Amino acid sequence: MVVSCTAKLKWVDMQDRPEIELKLISDPMYLCGARELVGCIAKRIGFNDMDCSKIALAVDEALANIIRHGYNKSFDKPIWIGINPIKPEGDSIGGIVITIDDEAKQVEPCMMKGRELEDIKPGGLGVHIIQEVMDEVRYEKRETIGMRMIMTKRAIRTQESPRLSDTSCNGNACCVTSIPKKSSKTRTS
Repeated sequence: MVVSCTAKLKWVDMQDRPEIELKLISDPMYLCGARELVGCIAKRIGFNDMDCSKIALAVDEALANIIRHGYNKSFDKPIWIGINPIKPEGDSIGGIVITIDDEAKQVEPCMMKGRELEDIKPGGLGVHIIQEVMDEVRYEKRETIGMRMIMTKRAIRTQESPRLSDTSCNGNACCVTSIPKKSSKTRTS
């Protein structure tokens, strides 16, 4: 797991924009929608159910931290989530890059740490969970106001690439099934 810090970041051009963007306000009521969106996209990319749940949990923890610590529990501030798939390559099905921006108070990126794990008490584990789940986590100050968090998770190909299916999902809009392998043998009747 890699954690890095950067002082400031600026979009260079439209090519740097995420493929999927979601803007929400800092109301905890909307966290479930963000979790569902991220989990469904991770599933579509090819992550297994456990990894999809872990990625969604990391996003949930990040958003909760923004609301609680960045916005001091204010429920009407903007948060942006950007999602970019990592293209498949070699033995990898690719992965996902999730960027979360806010307009909260800026802090030094290298100061983004969880509490000591030996300090047994409820709460305060969000940063640890995010760093455990994701392969890379980067914190940056935005150009004028707020912070940016960039989380990356890669996956190894363990099965056929998934695809959305209308037939076997029983109405579940996020259902993914495997694409059957094409047989190299020619069939004769």
